[in-house]
Amino acid sequence: MSKQTIKINGLDNVAVALTDLRTGEEHEGVVLAEDIVKGHKFALTEIAEGEQIIKYGNPIARAVQTIPAGAHVHTHNARTNLSENLEYAYNKVKTDLPEAKPRTVNVYRRADGNVGIRNELWIIPTVGCVNGQAKLILETFKNRYGTKGFDGIFTYTHPYGCSQLGDDHERTKLILQKMVRHPNAGGVLVLGLGCENNQMSAFRETLGEVNEKRIKFLVCQDEEDEIEAGVRLLKGIADIMTNDVREEADISCLKVGLKCGGSDGLSGITANPLVGRFSDYIVAAGGTTVLTEVPEMFGAEQLLMNRAKDEETFEKVVRLINEFKDYFRRNGQTVYENPSPGNKAGGITTLEDKSLGCTQKSGAGPVQDVVFDDGYVTEKGLNLLNGPGNDMCAVTNLAAAGCHIVLFTTGRGTPFGGFVPTLKIATNSELAAKKSNWIDFNAGAVLDSDFDTQLDKLIDLVVDIANGKMTKNEINNTKEIAIFKTGVTL
Repeated sequence: MSKQTIKINGLDNVAVALTDLRTGEEHEGVVLAEDIVKGHKFALTEIAEGEQIIKYGNPIARAVQTIPAGAHVHTHNARTNLSENLEYAYNKVKTDLPEAKPRTVNVYRRADGNVGIRNELWIIPTVGCVNGQAKLILETFKNRYGTKGFDGIFTYTHPYGCSQLGDDHERTKLILQKMVRHPNAGGVLVLGLGCENNQMSAFRETLGEVNEKRIKFLVCQDEEDEIEAGVRLLKGIADIMTNDVREEADISCLKVGLKCGGSDGLSGITANPLVGRFSDYIVAAGGTTVLTEVPEMFGAEQLLMNRAKDEETFEKVVRLINEFKDYFRRNGQTVYENPSPGNKAGGITTLEDKSLGCTQKSGAGPVQDVVFDDGYVTEKGLNLLNGPGNDMCAVTNLAAAGCHIVLFTTGRGTPFGGFVPTLKIATNSELAAKKSNWIDFNAGAVLDSDFDTQLDKLIDLVVDIANGKMTKNEINNTKEIAIFKTGVTL
C-alpha cells in the first residue's frame, strides 16, 4: 500500500496513520515525535491546551495539555466535549444523491404484499423455558424430513418471556411478534410453555392477522408429546413452503440495515463511508436504509438533524437523542462513556470520534423518518431507528423493524449474525485476510483502489445475497437474537 497517512478533511488538525509509523519519519509535512500505530492520530500542528481537535472537519475532543506537532493524539491528552442534553436548531442542509444504476433482485413475494430474500422455517419460543424443546423439535424435524425445497429451519432462543415487568415484557412480546411476521420466514411455529407471562392467547390477540396456514402455535403444557406435535405442525408448513419460488423485482424493494461493531481508526475512512455510498445508491434507486445505534450518534446528531426532510422529522430526531440520554441518566451513567477497549486500541479516542465515523454509514441523503420501539420501517429512503449500540440488540432491532439484510462494518472482527443475513465488511485488509471465515467483504481495498470500484463490487454482492447467496454468518450458522432490556426482572 503506497498511501501511509490520511488527512480526512481540509479543516482537520490531525491525520490518521494507515500503517504503523516510526519516530522521525515525515508525514503530512510534520516530523513524527513518536511512533504512531495504524489507525491512530497524530497532530499536524501544535494544539494548545483547551484547543479543539478536529477530525472529519468537526471537533472530536479538546486537548487537555499542549500537544506538539507530530505527537500521538489519543486518550492520554484529549477529552470529550460531550455533556448532557443540548439545545438543537434545525438548519436544513441540501442533500444530493447520485443517479442509481437500475438493478433487479429475485425475491419471495408474500401474501401481505411484502417480499423476503429467504424462505426459511422458524421456531420462535415465547419464553426461555422452552428453548430446549424448540431445539429438540428442530433436530427431530431435520432428521426426519430434511430441508429440501426451502432455505433451512432455525430456532431463535432467548432467556425472556417470563418474570418481566412493564416495558421489558412488552418489548419482548413485540420483538417476537415482529419476527413472526418477517417476510424472510416462509413459515413459523410459535412455541409457548403455558404458564409464562408472555401468554400465547395475549400474544395472538395483539399479533394481528396472519396466514394461518404458515403460522402455527403450540403450547407445550397442552400436549402429551410436544415434540411430535411440533414436528407435525412444521411438516404442514414446510409442505406449503416448498411451492414458493423467487420472482424478479426492482432493487428498490430491499430494506437494508446499517450497523458497525468493533470499530477501529479506519472505520470512518474505509468501510463506513463505503456503506454510506451504498446507502445513497439504494435510496436513489427508491429503496430503504436504516441507521440505528443511538448512543453512537451522540456528538454527530446535529449533522443528522440538519438532514431531516422537514421540521417534524427534525423534532423526531431530537426526541430520539434526548430520550436515549435520559435512559443513560436514569441508570446513573454518563452519556459519553462509549468507546470500548477494542475501539480505543484501534485508535478511537472519544465518542465524538466514534460517532462522526459511525454516522458516515448513513451517506448524504435526507432523513425521511424516525422509527421508535413499536414501529416498522414504512418510509422509503434513510430512516433512523431507536436502539442501543450493542451488536446483538442492534441487529435484532434492525431485522425486527423490517430489514431484509444488515451491512455490518467491523475493524476488530466478529462472527455474530442476526436472524437476517448479516454481511460483515472489514475496515482493513489484514482483518479480511485473517478472518476470511467471518468477513464477506474487504473495504480496506479502497486504500489501494477507489470508492467507486468497491461500491460496484459491494452492490453486486448485496444483489447476490438477496438472490440467495449465503453470508458467512449463515454458512457458519451464527444466527442469534438479543432483546433489549431496561427494567426489573422478578
